This record gives sequence, structure tokens and C-alpha cells, in this order.
Amino acid sequence: MTDTSADNIEIVRHRPMGFTEFVIVIAAIMALNPLAMDMMLPALPNIGAAFHIDVANRLQTVLSAFVIGFGLGQFAIGPLSDSYGRRPVLIGGMVVYAAASVFAIAAPSFEMLLLARALEGLGTAATRVIATSIVRDCYAGRRMASVVSLAMMVFIAVPVIAPSFGQAVMLLTQWRGIFVVLTLYGVVALLWTAARLPETLPEAERKPFSVAEISAAFRRTLTNRQTLGYALAASGIFGAVLGYVLSSQQLFTGVYHLGHYFPLAFAAIAVTIAVAGFLNARLVGRLGMRAISHGALIGSVAIALVCFTAALLGTLPLWLFMVLSAGMMFSFGLMFANFTALAMEPQRANAGTASSLYGSITTLLGMAAGAVVGQAFDGTPLPFATGFLACTASALVVVLITEKGRLFRGSAKPV
Repeated sequence: MTDTSADNIEIVRHRPMGFTEFVIVIAAIMALNPLAMDMMLPALPNIGAAFHIDVANRLQTVLSAFVIGFGLGQFAIGPLSDSYGRRPVLIGGMVVYAAASVFAIAAPSFEMLLLARALEGLGTAATRVIATSIVRDCYAGRRMASVVSLAMMVFIAVPVIAPSFGQAVMLLTQWRGIFVVLTLYGVVALLWTAARLPETLPEAERKPFSVAEISAAFRRTLTNRQTLGYALAASGIFGAVLGYVLSSQQLFTGVYHLGHYFPLAFAAIAVTIAVAGFLNARLVGRLGMRAISHGALIGSVAIALVCFTAALLGTLPLWLFMVLSAGMMFSFGLMFANFTALAMEPQRANAGTASSLYGSITTLLGMAAGAVVGQAFDGTPLPFATGFLACTASALVVVLITEKGRLFRGSAKPV
């Protein structure tokens, strides 16, 4: 252990990797999830044509099946890695991901493709949850914040470039070529991880895997007002964003006729999340998590109300839709990290299991809300706008109940 300062304690558990290689590997692992999710967006019409899918909304299940697998997987990943170590669970998840990608390449039917996508999501649950746990195992204080910030830059950047990357692959080959790319990336990340990343959780720090202990940890999480409240609020805003993602290909190509320019429009809007994340990192220490996230939530409701009104009146041109969607994504970038921190604030002694449960709640409830919004698409922006308003307004109500009607209160220092 190298004790450099009271706020910067480095636990060297990832040898033989140095700091730079460690950050790259963590970022590469975390990128598996958004890459597999967003590269598929430009391929949806081609998948529909290949499997003779006449109902355009049904193609959204290529995305939702992945998210469902991701959400369900998080229930078990945290407790398993706390008991058996990070490395075997992580490598197991990456093997599932790579195998599922191969399965998707050869999928003979649409139903088999959906099964492969669900298994891909299940595999990336391990990469998303355990990557964060590994960083916590190895670093503390400012050094940990530095690693997380560097890795999250990649995690945030991937959704911005993934649709364009998918579109580029589609120009060279068929839609199955995207799964070839995902397979190759997954195999490279797997081999690198297996060869270089050691176990970071010592046996002395592991917890017994028992139904009683896990149930007790789940109960402590679900009965905490702040944790449950912010988990439900995060589910609402995540549902709004997923509703946008699931509908985006149909909105941009079917309603606004952007064609091959769709990935560029998607990227222009998605980049606002990265801008918001940067601003949040700079401001949260001075203003506090509640001030930033509550202000962003109220702003998001206002944006949703404008979007709904314009869509209802039939006056939502492309430029206004993009501005409002960018506002939604910017607000999401200010809310989600802070909602997560607020939910985890009371769970210091229960962090691993609480993190898994929080991830599952927000993913599955958000997916349910997003799927309703996506499946309601009728060739106009109105279903999305309605869902956007319903999800954000519900999140605001939940936060008001959680905080007993007192917004913006609390310490200015993040936890």
C-alpha cells in the first residue's frame, strides 16, 4: 500500500498493470455495454427486412431485450462478486457476452436474435457492475475519483459515436457485420482482461453467499426512504431517455426524413450528456447534489411540457425537436449521477448489494416505461413527448415525496 496523503490512498492490487493500462482496461470493459446497445440503431430497418418484420415498433425489441438482460443480470452480479471475487464473475460475464454475439451472427430467426441480445445484456451486467467494484477495490480518495472520471469519459463518449460506427459497418457489410465487430471487440477485451487483470478482492474481504444475508441486504436497501425514492426517480428519467432511444430511429428517419444522417443527429444530441457530466463534476462540490439534480429535474419537466405542447399542436419541427431533446439529455446528465449518489448515500455498509439492486430497479423500471413510450409510436412525435412529460413529472413527484416537499436542501458537499 502506498499512502500518498489522507485523501489519496492507492492500494496496488492490479499489478502487473500500471495506472495507464488499468484505466484503459476498465474503460474498455465499461464500453462493452453502450457499444452493444447503440451500434444497433442504424441496423434496425435491415434487421426488419431480413426477418420480414412488418411492424416497425417490433424492431425496438432488439434494444429492449438487451436492456432487460442487463437489468436482470445486475441482481446477482454484485453479491456473486462480493463472495467469489471479481475476476471469475467478470470473465464469466465476458464469455457470455462473446458467445451471445457469435450466436447473434448465426441467429436463424428474429426470436433467436432477441435471445442472443438478452444474453449479451446479461453478460454486460458483469462488466458494468464489476468494473466499478474493481476501481473501488484498488483506489480510494482523489485517485479513485480520477480513475472513475477517466473511465466515465469513455463510457459517455461511446453512445455518441456508436451509431455512426454502426452506420459505417453497414456501409461495408450487412447488419450481421455489427455482431462480428462486437464479437471481436469482446474477445480482445476478454483476452486482455484474462491475461493482465488480477483478482482485486482478497479472500479476507469476501462475504458469504447466502440467501439470508442477501435478503437482509435487499431489505435494508428497499426500506430506506432516500434510497428507494431516488431509485424510483432515476427510473423515471431513465425511462424518458430510453423512450427517446427506442423511438429515435423511427423519429429521425420516418418523421424527419434524415436517412443516413440519423447517426449525426443522434450524436449531436447525445454529446450534451458529456457536457453535463463535465459541468456536474466541476460544480457539485460547490452547489451540492440536491441543488443541481433538483434544478435539472424541474428544468426537464419544463422542457417536456414545451415538447408535449408543440407535438400536440403539430408544431414540432426538426430544429425544435433537437433542441428539446438536447435539453432532455443535458438534464439527464445532471440528474442521473447525483440521483445515484443520493440513493447510495445511506448504504455505506451495504454498498455492493445496494448498488446491484439500484441498478436493476432503475434499468428494469426504466425499460418498462421506455418500452411503453416506444411501442406507442404512431408516426408522430406525440407519443414520445407524452411519455417524456409523464416520466419526468412522475420523477418530480417521487422526489417531492422523498424529500417531504423540501427541494434543494442538504449539504453542498457530495458523498
